[in-house]
Amino acid sequence: QGSQKRSNSTPENPRPKRTLSSRSPYTLFSPNSFSPGVTPSQKYTSRSSRGEVVASFGSVHGPSWNGGGGRGCTLKLFGSPEENLTKNYKFMFQKAFDIREALSWRIEELGDVLKSHHHLGDFASVLLPAQEPVTVLGQIGCDSNGKLNAQSVVLEGDREHSSGGQIPLDLSELKEYSLFPGQIVALEGTNTTGRRMVVSKVYEV
Repeated sequence: QGSQKRSNSTPENPRPKRTLSSRSPYTLFSPNSFSPGVTPSQKYTSRSSRGEVVASFGSVHGPSWNGGGGRGCTLKLFGSPEENLTKNYKFMFQKAFDIREALSWRIEELGDVLKSHHHLGDFASVLLPAQEPVTVLGQIGCDSNGKLNAQSVVLEGDREHSSGGQIPLDLSELKEYSLFPGQIVALEGTNTTGRRMVVSKVYEV
């Protein structure tokens, strides 16, 4: 009966918050000591600085632009005629065969660059067992739908030497590497069982 009843807190009559003691070390780091006093922002419709330039860069002000309406403009196609689109074409409408041909051509082209730059010999197949170190060509892939990691890296071999076959990669012998899906690389390593390749060196473009 002697205890005082606590007052209810409402939006109209909020309960006063307890203030920290001035002797408390937490007073210096309280939100009240860091929050600056700001005035309430005005409504957007009642703003008085409409159209006012608040910042500018350079010495040119109010440039004027004039267009000729397309008169005197001629269109010129660059490249060979078979590489240019001369009729309507659906955006991102590509056949799977055309995509595969483009990827195969890209692997072969970059494979020639890797071979000449790093002075490599002939590429071997990723599907054939090899007791001695061999060099293979292909692009990095992932064996799952998740992110690429050291346990999910596979090599999709080129069509000329590997017929597009895949093989998981063991990267434990590499000191450092940086790979991403779709990357065209040449790898040196051993494939004793024909089911997993232990990579000893990575050749990048």
